[in-house]
Amino acid sequence: MTLQYSDIDFLIIGAGKSATTWLQMQLQADPAVYMVDPELHYFSREYERGDDWYLSQFSEQGIGKLVGEKSNSYLDRPEAAARIHAALPHVKLIAQLRNPADRAYSHYCMQFGRGEVGPDIENYLDPAKCADDRLLSIGNYAAHLRRFVELFGREKLLVLLYENVAVDPEAQMARARAHLGLPARPLAASGAKKVKDKTARHVPANIGQRLSWMKPMVRPLRGTPPFEAVRNSIAREIQYPSLGDKLRQKLNDHYAPSIEELQELSGESLDHWYDRMSETA
Repeated sequence: MTLQYSDIDFLIIGAGKSATTWLQMQLQADPAVYMVDPELHYFSREYERGDDWYLSQFSEQGIGKLVGEKSNSYLDRPEAAARIHAALPHVKLIAQLRNPADRAYSHYCMQFGRGEVGPDIENYLDPAKCADDRLLSIGNYAAHLRRFVELFGREKLLVLLYENVAVDPEAQMARARAHLGLPARPLAASGAKKVKDKTARHVPANIGQRLSWMKPMVRPLRGTPPFEAVRNSIAREIQYPSLGDKLRQKLNDHYAPSIEELQELSGESLDHWYDRMSETA
């Protein structure tokens, strides 16, 4: 039995690099919740695949449960909000947001580790220099969220802050669960890790690219002792380019108007983001 659009109850719409995977893992640990995995990006990147493809990604395991999915690209792709509303006007939305300067730098580091960007960090994060502002535009949260609010109404959208995952994860999940109409539940131990460790060892990008053809074959072995032994033998700690005080200040100035607007839209105090900004002012 294939689930229908009316069976899908909620979407986590982003933002990337803001511990949304932690949020998803906590919800997936609840037997009353079914979330498809991995991210589908249907309403943003894969829309041409059509409704049948999208719905086929949800198995009958979701019948009788609260059903949702997470795709971080839904937040900042301009066309996604209208597409979601056309198919899922009833759906509840969760956005978990991070200080935009920190988020942009974290995103840069992820791409640097993959070999997708170079070490000349200002070419990617300096608002006056970067040719492709994709890394920066994601952090204009107010503009992105306004599209959803205009279509769904403010009550359908829950705005959470990344920093609260570390400060009080129990309270963070309590808010998410209340928004979804779920009863209180202790944190799941399996999802206790809150954020990915940037200092973790990674397979160098040049080696990973040469071995990419093997990924489908070795995927079932991930986590097994033989796989981890081989991976650890070639993994290295990556030396990421530093953000630096001057570049951070440029990002702070770039995002300040958006943060002010976000405070009004979300009703969330973002004073700690301003404090973070002033540290390097």
